[in-house]
Amino acid sequence: MTDSPQQTQDDAAAVLRSALAGDGDGVCGTFDAVVDRSGLAGAYGVAWCLAATMVGEPAASGTCALDFPGIDEAGYDARWVARFVSAYANSDADTGAALFGAAAADGLLPDCLLTLAGSTVATLRSRAG
Repeated sequence: MTDSPQQTQDDAAAVLRSALAGDGDGVCGTFDAVVDRSGLAGAYGVAWCLAATMVGEPAASGTCALDFPGIDEAGYDARWVARFVSAYANSDADTGAALFGAAAADGLLPDCLLTLAGSTVATLRSRAG
């Protein structure tokens, strides 16, 4: 079953509310509920929506470069977020899906999604301030 675009947006909003409140368990709980309802495809949709919140409208395919000094020394989750958001910015859903699948296969998807939620909140706060 595939979630509607509105359901995906509602789930992303719930993730952001939890992240803004510093409630990591709430972030994970929302993603778990999405996976229970719609599988990993539903969680991917929510993650893609969070990347959209960070970036805004994607640029023309292939026009964005990843600028993350020290990325090779960063933890798996931070590298994953940088690359996932870069995939969104380049309208490269295939790479986003591959990254998502790799994190799931590695057993690190929950950490990556939690970092994505935190990064999205940090981006929103920096824009507001």
